Amino acid sequence: MAKLKQNDKAPEFNLMNQNGEEVKLSNFKGKWLVLYFYPKDNTPGCTIEAKDFTCLVDEFKKLGVQVVGVSKDSVKSHVNFIAKQELDLELLSDPDTKVMQEYGAWQSKKMFGKEVMGTVRSTFIIDPQGKIYKAMYKVKAKGHADRVLEILKKEVG
Repeated sequence: MAKLKQNDKAPEFNLMNQNGEEVKLSNFKGKWLVLYFYPKDNTPGCTIEAKDFTCLVDEFKKLGVQVVGVSKDSVKSHVNFIAKQELDLELLSDPDTKVMQEYGAWQSKKMFGKEVMGTVRSTFIIDPQGKIYKAMYKVKAKGHADRVLEILKKEVG
């Protein structure tokens, strides 16, 4: 899938969250959504990113913005990640990477000199009409949640 850009319609999804509940893009209609894709639960960069979003969750809520993370980890893995890291986030499981592919977050990467397919850390700000307001690919974990919040403060706040 090609990379998404501003004003593209956000691809619909239907994934399970850490509580075993179905979560769809349409659940967020009329609200701002930060949908971020990350490689793996309990790894250093992903933990930094998730903890940073958790620290700012009240700021996002004040703006009426929901933050949701997605990885190919299992629901059980998400439960453990949330408990271990004391996260206050909704995490969705995309085990077959279908949604990641639709958002362009599943890409070829170099790992130990080999080409492999994997999750590219990516974030999408989706507006209340279900369109991409901002698509960010290959983001750095540290400080990313702050940058996303600043973008939203300018737009929503």
